[in-house]
Amino acid sequence: MKKCSPATLLSAVVLTLTLASGMLFADVGHYMQVASTVPSNGDLNPYGVAEVPRTIGNLTQGHFLVSNFNNSANLQGTGTTIVDIAPNGTVKLFAQINAASLPGPCPGGVGLTTALVVLRAGWVIVGSLPTTDGMSDTAQAGCLIVLNSMGSVVETIANNLINGPWDMSALDLDSRAYLFVTNVLNGTVAGNGSLVYGGTVVRLYLSTFGLMPQVQNMVTIGSGFPEKTDPAALVIGPTGVALGPDGTLYVVDTAENRIAGISNAVNRSTSAGLGNTVIKNGSLNAPLGLTITPFKQNLLTVNGNNGEMLEITPAGQQVAEMSVAKIGSPPGAGALFGVATTGHGVYFVNDATNTLNVLPVTGD
Repeated sequence: MKKCSPATLLSAVVLTLTLASGMLFADVGHYMQVASTVPSNGDLNPYGVAEVPRTIGNLTQGHFLVSNFNNSANLQGTGTTIVDIAPNGTVKLFAQINAASLPGPCPGGVGLTTALVVLRAGWVIVGSLPTTDGMSDTAQAGCLIVLNSMGSVVETIANNLINGPWDMSALDLDSRAYLFVTNVLNGTVAGNGSLVYGGTVVRLYLSTFGLMPQVQNMVTIGSGFPEKTDPAALVIGPTGVALGPDGTLYVVDTAENRIAGISNAVNRSTSAGLGNTVIKNGSLNAPLGLTITPFKQNLLTVNGNNGEMLEITPAGQQVAEMSVAKIGSPPGAGALFGVATTGHGVYFVNDATNTLNVLPVTGD
């Protein structure tokens, strides 16, 4: 979503907490700005957030990588940078990706999305949904871009199943990994703003032991999700994905104000369609990013329309709601996107201020 230049100060916000029994944030009073996400080339609109699980090469355990979707002219689908942010606020550039020198196909070029994971073997994988001018009518299929631990691009993953990779989660098993990728461009541009029902969730099985990851197979495990172009958000479609401990993949169905569950996501060989509805409407308001809390295994999502963060049980009960980004007009609209949880807090990007922020927590 198009945002203004980064604010120099970010005020702490008192959270609005409801249904306090058993919720993650019972002891939280405010959030803190960690750092600006704007690198030296001026890229804006931070989307993806991923914690680094292991120190290797230029990756440092406990740091966060953040991908930028817009360039310095604030054009969507043109951001090319990934920044590394330490919990103490130290920032460095991890990668700046040149579309002209990619080692494989990536239709349309580079526009980095929320689809961002860091694997323990040191591979960084990021989605690209590129445009030429920041407008949805020039959006192309893009690809998944694979970087090594030094921040160099080593390969791309592109085929007919990867079409506008928008968000991504991973099951990391060291020598192999499963990626779960949402795609939002299946018929979307041709729909010209009308809802189409081509959004997918694709599972990739990767071998990650060797010179570079090798795709062993790809399967569509979710399909028929509503999606459309949008002048403010570029595209609205299935976004956040997170794998639960029982093998259910939770998918944020943004256009339907819904969180879905796809059972047996690691092993299924066919599409579950739209999956089962975990929760719909209520306090959901264009939900985007999704993660799972580390101890209770609850779902945590952020609303794209009003700057609210929600905690929801796997059974679909909302147990907390909090205001974390009420900047702009209307307040909070377009501010939240990527989110990640650790044992120490919840890290999230604020697109209204181009910052990474943290909600410190004392337990789960």
